[in-house]
Amino acid sequence: MAPPLLVFDFDGVLVDGMAEYWWSARGAALALRPERQLSPIAPPGFSRLRPLIHKGWEMVLAALELSRPELDLEAYLGDYPGHIHAALERWQLQPHQLQERLEQLRREAIRQDPQAWLALHRPYPGVPERLAALAAEGSDWLVLTTKGGAFARQLLKAYGLQPLAVYGHEQGSKPEVLLRLAAEQPQPLWFVEDRRPTLEAVRQTPGLDAVRCFLVSWGYLGPGDAEQLPAGIQLLQPRQFAQPLADWP
Repeated sequence: MAPPLLVFDFDGVLVDGMAEYWWSARGAALALRPERQLSPIAPPGFSRLRPLIHKGWEMVLAALELSRPELDLEAYLGDYPGHIHAALERWQLQPHQLQERLEQLRREAIRQDPQAWLALHRPYPGVPERLAALAAEGSDWLVLTTKGGAFARQLLKAYGLQPLAVYGHEQGSKPEVLLRLAAEQPQPLWFVEDRRPTLEAVRQTPGLDAVRCFLVSWGYLGPGDAEQLPAGIQLLQPRQFAQPLADWP
């Protein structure tokens, strides 16, 4: 059997960037609404919202929402899609405006002080070593992320990691990219992600039935995300991740 092509999500799987998420989300939010009050220290509500956030622009919107003293966080957590829609109306902003401001801020940060920006991230323990060892097992790997591809490449380069390719949000949704890869690549696809709804969307996409899906236990999981997983999604623990691919669940 041909070795698998491993497709890794980036944030929450390879790299913990929580400090950078708040730094950039706060900076972009203040650039759009300088009159708001936002602490340089991430509020606990941001960490609770992070497992629900899918795209970068949502982080900026979350920062703006957290500047509202009257915010009902429990209601937000209970109906995240509905509150995101209402927040766009409240702030009179569009996703592309939020995304462009976020990426502009990141580009400027990298231009001015790349080491300071890189220092806001850290690879998860053992991850760089495990990725480097994949070559010895005859398996290629690539990155599929909702982050801008250029920013993911910058971080991978800093860690000395060279994936086969990096697909950022510019290339389309994760199911769309996986469908293209399935059509182009002869080997089996294994998709490693920390966001359960994304994996569920992959499982429900016609043409992706053969993709093996793994939910990592060390990512930005929400309460109950690792429980009662549907068929076709396996929980991946650090000790299993470190083992040969043949021993993965």
